[in-house]
Amino acid sequence: MKLEPAATIDGYIQAVGADRTRLLDIAEQVQHRFGYVSDDAVEAIATGLGMHAVEVEDMVSFYSFLDREPRGRFRIRLSKTPISFMKGAKEVARAFEQALALSIGQTSSDGMFTLDWTSDIGMADQEPAALINRMVLTELKPEDVPAIVETLRQRGLDDTVPWLPMHPNEGAISPKAHVRPSLVQAGALLSGTRDRDAGIRAALTLTPDQVIEEITKSKLRGRGGAGFPTGMKWRLTRKAVGKDHYIVCNADEGEPGTFKDRVLLSEFPDLVFDGMTVAGYALGARHGLIYLRGEYAYMWDALQSVLADRRKLGLLGTKICGREGFDFDIRIQLGAGAYICGEESSLLESLEGKRGAPRDRPPFPTERGYLQQPTAIDNVETLACAARIAEKGAVWFAGYGTKDSTGSKLVSVSGDCTHPGVYEVPFGITVNELLDRVGAADTQYVQFSGPSGQAVAPKDFGRRIAYEDLSTGGSTMIFGAERDVLDTVLQFADFFVVESCGWCTPCRVGTTLLKQGMEKVVAGRTTLTDLAEMEALANTVERMSRCGLGQTAPNPILTTMRNFPELYEARLAPTPFTPLVSLHDALREAVTIQGREPVAEEA
Repeated sequence: MKLEPAATIDGYIQAVGADRTRLLDIAEQVQHRFGYVSDDAVEAIATGLGMHAVEVEDMVSFYSFLDREPRGRFRIRLSKTPISFMKGAKEVARAFEQALALSIGQTSSDGMFTLDWTSDIGMADQEPAALINRMVLTELKPEDVPAIVETLRQRGLDDTVPWLPMHPNEGAISPKAHVRPSLVQAGALLSGTRDRDAGIRAALTLTPDQVIEEITKSKLRGRGGAGFPTGMKWRLTRKAVGKDHYIVCNADEGEPGTFKDRVLLSEFPDLVFDGMTVAGYALGARHGLIYLRGEYAYMWDALQSVLADRRKLGLLGTKICGREGFDFDIRIQLGAGAYICGEESSLLESLEGKRGAPRDRPPFPTERGYLQQPTAIDNVETLACAARIAEKGAVWFAGYGTKDSTGSKLVSVSGDCTHPGVYEVPFGITVNELLDRVGAADTQYVQFSGPSGQAVAPKDFGRRIAYEDLSTGGSTMIFGAERDVLDTVLQFADFFVVESCGWCTPCRVGTTLLKQGMEKVVAGRTTLTDLAEMEALANTVERMSRCGLGQTAPNPILTTMRNFPELYEARLAPTPFTPLVSLHDALREAVTIQGREPVAEEA
């Protein structure tokens, strides 16, 4: 390697104190500066961190935003989801292909452009959307494309332009490089004005154990979808023995159709940071970490600015709010494009600078989490709720919602509706009531909690959004009467194939077989036997997969089979399948080689 790149990489390593757990940060810096992580870069990083090159290679090769080979200077990634397709993403893709003279997956001969599809980028209410390097473009139309491409070409001629501009302040390339505010309806959690330190100042009037007791009395449950009682999690973490305790904010909302955490972090960051600080006080933690999905890199500067302001105000750092011995600070870890890292143990592995593969459990994070120390991992929305509970009390919070689902819920609404966006609704609201609020008429079905959730048919629109009935992490995708349900299921099946980490056979192989099965269904080539076998396979993948991704990957198939059996039946092959080659003919060559006929089965 030339001296200059080697020296640059060594600078990245020294900037994080040659900390091996910051390997992902170092690799992202190399990607940002040079456009890919070369073999020489892998060797330089390994040498600088005192680790084997294979360990670096293992990590780098896992993430979709890290390249091992040179790709285009401008990496154009188009969001590929059922929602983006219904809003015109295929037409936008064709416009890019025409303007660049490229097909999807190709890189231009001059090394200027690479055009790709990517999974959901958290902009379901503003589709079609794209990432150009780390810059977000929303509400694209085919006629926008020529000007965008021409602007990129002009920027590419300027050697002073960073190789991979990551943030908007490095120069927006188009009026489309804009993410508009998405909060449509605020409720108790997000209404009114509040001081940016209201939660922590209220918490400091209590002991840490009293804060946890208040959270417990509020019956706050995790807002990421699992619904685990937050007070119990905090108590387990506080009581666990370790050198340090950690609070981790899971902001890797990669579930297609979900964008509520994006809204909280962009429009209410102080509320989230206040909640993390309350948690730090309650847990006896000195360190907080936010795992921010790579698609949200455009928020990096704004979030760092808010953190800097809080440090200046004495709300982070040492002696917070003047309290002797209360030291707590927050670091943001940027992800690099891996849906699996939304699973908490995979997130921990990624935070430690490894590939985001799930861990075996037990032990659970509350006992041995980040750096094998007691760790509470909470969703962005959960921490926002914790700040409000500390500020206003458990009784106030429990006054909303239902007996078993207290408070409100943020739902991300997209698809066939008049008013997409984020709605704060009280737990207990019915699906019908939500559809009325968002302006959804003639709805064929609603996909709750993204592909890993469930398809809800009109017969169940009277069900209530609550942990005891229809639990949801927030994604609410609405499909009108003209949509092809089974084609949407096929798209979800393809998503899980792409996003599987490949660790376990049931998920790695099972998701591929399920996708192939849905391809036969959509093509009208399936039989009743095929459907029975696909259902059995889906149940096996659900039961035998190692982590939540594989366990929920069959949900789109299983729930639509239950709710829309007539749609599957309508796609059955019109005549029984007749093979073009008989089994005897297929085995003829093997029979000849062996020199004997197969033994016929007895009747």
